[in-house]
Amino acid sequence: METIVIVVHVLASIAIIGLILLQQGKGAEMGASFGAGASNTLFGSQGGGSFFSRMTAFIAVVFFATSFALAVIAKEKSQVGDIGIPRVQETEVEVPEVEQAQPQNEVPTVETPEPAAEVPAVEQETVPAEGDEVPGPAE
Repeated sequence: METIVIVVHVLASIAIIGLILLQQGKGAEMGASFGAGASNTLFGSQGGGSFFSRMTAFIAVVFFATSFALAVIAKEKSQVGDIGIPRVQETEVEVPEVEQAQPQNEVPTVETPEPAAEVPAVEQETVPAEGDEVPGPAE
């Protein structure tokens, strides 16, 4: 059954595409209204507008019906009975009582870090200011 619905669905979609491509735009009927050689056409002087419109509407209804049918079929397939997944069983677990720590009156001692070794002073060079004479290299 599902295969038949899918085939009808695909054929309806191809028919809709074909009918839409065969239809003329609104501006194409302007020449026919003034008698521009439309009497020799397959559908007469009015053109095929009404035929193509009716066929497109009919095939669109078929397309929507097959879409709905495929949705129903997919829903029915997804509803599977009991597939053997075990249920989670709730069990009561006894939690042992935790003894609360008694506050201590003693103040903990904090170790003080040892002082860092002294860093020897570094001699700084003086940078000459702008305009000062800078001695050149020894010759």
